Amino acid sequence: MNVKVNDRYNFEIEIEKKVLKLNGTELSVNAEELPDGHTHIIYQNKSYNVELVSEDRTQKSSVVKVNGTIYHVSLEDQYDMLLKQLGLDSIKNSKIQEIKAPMPGLVLNVMVQEGQEVNKGDNLLVLEAMKMENIIKSPSDGLVKKILVNKGMKVEKNEILIEFA
Repeated sequence: MNVKVNDRYNFEIEIEKKVLKLNGTELSVNAEELPDGHTHIIYQNKSYNVELVSEDRTQKSSVVKVNGTIYHVSLEDQYDMLLKQLGLDSIKNSKIQEIKAPMPGLVLNVMVQEGQEVNKGDNLLVLEAMKMENIIKSPSDGLVKKILVNKGMKVEKNEILIEFA
């Protein structure tokens, strides 16, 4: 697992069968949980008082106080690293800004309204092209900011149809 501290320092940590490795080197650490929620750690004959100040499990981040100093810690597990390797890490954070016409055609129906929240896969509008009706669907969740077309309008390829907030 990769650990980033204060957006500056990166460490690789492995924990297997109560053995802690930091950047591949095994560490000898003595840790004891205290009743007040703190943890007392002894490492290389030095004493550390550790307190978890806050935690955001969805973002895999925490704020930790060690001997009175605050540290911002973020974690990246093997699944996060795999998504990054596959180039899929930005997809979960990407928001659509606009829907463009995939081809020239005629707008047959607009199925959403300005201010409406849509989910991925929701029908947005029907575009007729080459005598075929094509339903344009939302590629992700979003909020319709502005509709730039009306029923009966002719549109060109890449013309902006809908803007999202």
